[in-house]
Amino acid sequence: MFYNLFVMEMLLQKLLILRSPNVGPVKYNKLIAEHGDVCAAVDSLHLNQEFIDSIRHEMDCAMDLGIKYISDDNPYYPKNLRDIKNHPPVISARGNLETLKKKVVSMVGTRHSTASGMNFMSEIATAFAEHNFAVASGMAMGLDASAHAGALRVSGDSQTIAVLAGGVDYIWPLENESLYYEIMDRGVLISELPVGATPVASNFIQRNHWIAALADLFIIGEADAKSGSMSTARFAIDYKKRIFAVPGHPSDPRSIGPNSLIKNGLATLCMSVKDFFDDEKDKNHIKNDARENDVLDKIGMIPVSESVLANLVKKTVPEIKADLVMLELQGLIRKQDGGYVIN
Repeated sequence: MFYNLFVMEMLLQKLLILRSPNVGPVKYNKLIAEHGDVCAAVDSLHLNQEFIDSIRHEMDCAMDLGIKYISDDNPYYPKNLRDIKNHPPVISARGNLETLKKKVVSMVGTRHSTASGMNFMSEIATAFAEHNFAVASGMAMGLDASAHAGALRVSGDSQTIAVLAGGVDYIWPLENESLYYEIMDRGVLISELPVGATPVASNFIQRNHWIAALADLFIIGEADAKSGSMSTARFAIDYKKRIFAVPGHPSDPRSIGPNSLIKNGLATLCMSVKDFFDDEKDKNHIKNDARENDVLDKIGMIPVSESVLANLVKKTVPEIKADLVMLELQGLIRKQDGGYVIN
């Protein structure tokens, strides 16, 4: 499907158009319409041999890295994305392409999230993965990473989709390097940009378009009013997606985004996994996570000692140490002034 000579030649022709200066999906479609087919559109551009060789080199690099190009006439091209006007004619993908055939829940939120916000987002993502959804997000720090990580808690190799603002081989942010490789092994990474491309500001806006477009269901967690997550939510509204928002405290700037969507009737209130699923599997999942949540719920901005925490959750200090180590390793809490605070 990917490597016969005809398919490779057609991919080359499409990429020659898409990689030309000032050509995006809109200009690409206009050129095809004006000239009748892809090859005629390429001829109209009068490309030099050096440029053509550079695109062949990109394709060779992609093959060496196990990256696949997926045209919008390929059965692996995500249906929801194909349905959007002026979608990317070609995307690149690294990982398990079967992930792209699943129903998708897109989940986004701020990079500067609270520990409880990350924990909640992760729990919701786990439940969706357990119900055979692929969880899509942008692999940013904070809530994006929590959504991916929550999906990856579930066994299997098609759990999550990372939509990148650089080339599909470019890891950003570097702090998520291990997450990148886990998604590559047990999900899929996609991008419309050339292999090796580094992210720039405008790419993140376009990436947000595609995160929204992929969704069968869209969930926004903590998000500032002017954040990228809110721009993604606005795209989801334009695409008439079903939107859920996680509420927060009115005085927290990270709650302004989701709270405003709920207030204005643009999103449905999201309070728990039971807003989406209510079966025995979810009850067991919540029960299994209860011990960790009990400890986390007792930690705030004021340092709390191990002995006080142990008393609050009715455990001994030795028993609570394991919980605290796990929460610390997850980056949810940190030590401060002889106690623990939310990170």
